[in-house]
Amino acid sequence: MLAKAKIYIAAVCAAGFFTTGSAILLRWQSSDVPHFLTMLILAVASSGLRVKLPSIPGTLSAVFVFQFLAIISMTVSETVAIAWTAALAQSLWQSRKRTTLEQAAFNVSVVSLAAQAAYYIYHGLGPLFGEWEMAAGLLIGALAAFLVNTLAIATVIALIEGNKPLETWRKNYLFSFPYYLAGAALAGLLSIASRSFGWHTSLLILPVMYLFYRSFTTYTGRLEDAKNHAEEVSALHLRTIESLALAIEAKDDTTHAHLRRVQIYALALGEELGLKGDQVEALRAAAILHDIGKLAVPEHIICKPGKLTHEEFEKMKIHPVVGAEILEHVQFPYPVAPIVAAHHEKWNGTGYPYGLAGEQIPIGARILAAVDCLDALASDRQYRKALPIDEAMKVVVAESGKSFEPRIVEILQRRYQELEKKATAACVDVVKLSTNLKIERGEAPAAGFEVSVPRPAGSGGLPFLQSIAEARAEMQELFALSGDMSKSLSLVETLSLVSSRLNPLIPHQAMVLWVRNGQNLEAYYAEGANASLFSELKIPLGEGLAGWVAQNSKPIMNGNPAVEPGYLNNPAKFTTLGAALAVPLTGIGEFSGVIAFYAAERDFFQKDHLRILQGISAKLAASIENALTHTTAVETSRVDALTGLPNLPSLLERFDGELSRARRSGDQLAVLICDIDGLRDWTTRHGVATANATIEAFANGLRGMFRDYDLVARVGGDEFAIVIPQVGANDLQPRIRQIQILAMEAGRNTCSDDHFSVTIGDAYYPADGDAVEVLLSKADRKLGQAKKARQPGGSKPQDTPMRMPPNVATPASVGSSPVAAVGS
Repeated sequence: MLAKAKIYIAAVCAAGFFTTGSAILLRWQSSDVPHFLTMLILAVASSGLRVKLPSIPGTLSAVFVFQFLAIISMTVSETVAIAWTAALAQSLWQSRKRTTLEQAAFNVSVVSLAAQAAYYIYHGLGPLFGEWEMAAGLLIGALAAFLVNTLAIATVIALIEGNKPLETWRKNYLFSFPYYLAGAALAGLLSIASRSFGWHTSLLILPVMYLFYRSFTTYTGRLEDAKNHAEEVSALHLRTIESLALAIEAKDDTTHAHLRRVQIYALALGEELGLKGDQVEALRAAAILHDIGKLAVPEHIICKPGKLTHEEFEKMKIHPVVGAEILEHVQFPYPVAPIVAAHHEKWNGTGYPYGLAGEQIPIGARILAAVDCLDALASDRQYRKALPIDEAMKVVVAESGKSFEPRIVEILQRRYQELEKKATAACVDVVKLSTNLKIERGEAPAAGFEVSVPRPAGSGGLPFLQSIAEARAEMQELFALSGDMSKSLSLVETLSLVSSRLNPLIPHQAMVLWVRNGQNLEAYYAEGANASLFSELKIPLGEGLAGWVAQNSKPIMNGNPAVEPGYLNNPAKFTTLGAALAVPLTGIGEFSGVIAFYAAERDFFQKDHLRILQGISAKLAASIENALTHTTAVETSRVDALTGLPNLPSLLERFDGELSRARRSGDQLAVLICDIDGLRDWTTRHGVATANATIEAFANGLRGMFRDYDLVARVGGDEFAIVIPQVGANDLQPRIRQIQILAMEAGRNTCSDDHFSVTIGDAYYPADGDAVEVLLSKADRKLGQAKKARQPGGSKPQDTPMRMPPNVATPASVGSSPVAAVGS
């Protein structure tokens, strides 16, 4: 509870207890004790007779009648005592819920203060009205009791909940005033009867009030049951609407979150525009169901990752009309169908389907049009990436007075950031349908599967395929291509061959092989127009044109190349190509990808192009998979199995390239050979696994120490070689010391032993030679001299390379030290 709420409760309790104590203890007066005790007992007994009033929170108790009887005919002391005692009994004895001491103190204080206010106003202002004294006194006394009681309770609720007190009072308690008047009027009638027949007639009030209480609670109980039933029917209605919305999601997987977001935006705008009752409910339903007409639009149009053709857009434009027709059969109790039918109308009359303008468009449809556009622009679609919400809002503002009503755009512009946060939070738990679930049961439908029948020659298609001679040439070309693809294990050769051989059959300006790598597609091969741009793209699975083909395993013809994620929203990257023909590829193993041909002209590719590409796709996938497997095997054979560093053959090849580059540029070049000292003894002391871990740690340290274009290789069980371009002898000495420290740290980190060390020999181009063999021999001789200098007595080190224990990983292609291989 907030501090100000606690202070307020303490203040009310202090005022209530002070005035009550003053009235009862300091100014006690009683003109008729039996009468007082009787009224006190009746008030306590009636404290349990509370009724729930329709549409008003809280309850109204019969104690109020006895309070006003006391106000009319008793002293202030007696009135306060009856009110205070009855309120205490009601809080602690007759309460249906557990009441804390703090709540009970606040309740009795408020009741006591309300009774005193009503008493003093009744007796102070009533006589001013002459013969209308009782009527006027009861009216203003009831008003005083009503204000003190309800304002006090509304204030504490508002302080606890963080709301405005007057707003809480107006919303929840203002309409209870007639019940206070009714209670005061009943007390007045009983007072008149008491004056005529004696106060003993008051004893008859309790059974009469009990009968009234039972009748009224039965009536209100029925009202409550009817209200609950109506709420259940309404909830069922809303759940039905949600289910219809899920039917849309089954066609368009991006729709459901969009519908929820649109509903949140639309209801907020509708509330600010003053929509009430049926208008709000109609907008609530229409926001969820405005796209239900897409059930009549073919799925390939809805999910197309590119711009629609004129024919496809004509088909898409029917969805507002179909949606309205579907919803008219639901017979909503509020006008949903007109909103759905008009949600693509524009303020200037250029929309569809009816060309309505201005206020001819239903207010709900005007709201949906602006909100739908904003959220569509700010959401990912198959044909483009989402705009930032601020950029999307600028687009909507630019259409104010054209597509959208200016008044609605002004409200949306003022509140879109607030509503975006609310919509994002509400869409966390969006339900997803199991549209990608694979059902294992059911081998075939009852009617069997469709059997594809080859199309007879000359039965249609492109003119050049209607000729038997050209059909024969096509068959021969494809046959030759199929044979040639089997001869090469080079990916580049295979795809270059495919591109050149297929160009007469499928003319194209570019070809790209997209290969799936995790959840992305990468361009493993690209040639022709925009090849460099295609090579830079990484396409998430399911996004863009190629991503859609890969995820759905379906081809696409004449798709828009510009919808690939790397192009969207990036003005620095754009394609000059206008059409794409893409077919999924699936190998026998783990390989999957997409082969895509691109043409500059829009809608260039035809069905026969797709037929040809699909005809060779299986063979092409197998050839590409073999080439990729071969490439991987070659790369693996040139890498050390333990450390992942290049091995000796890879070193020699790349060293030769670096040396040629140094000759051309006139730069220096350094080569180091690092030999692990006493690796056999280290392995004996610590075990094979620890030795491997130490070698791997040392290799990782070397990899991190040198630049990306420096060459670090493991060329033997205990030897590493490092080729460092653009470095001379003076620059390298500090680095040699760092390598020695790195070796000691590798031993310390893996087995807490500081005796893991290396001996290093170095050579430099051009000072020590200008050939690979010469430089390696020079470095090896320096390595031998360094080892000899470190051994006791200066004995010559062994020339025979040290052999690794059987379980220590060594390069598969290296059987001896680099010195033996080079021929020192």
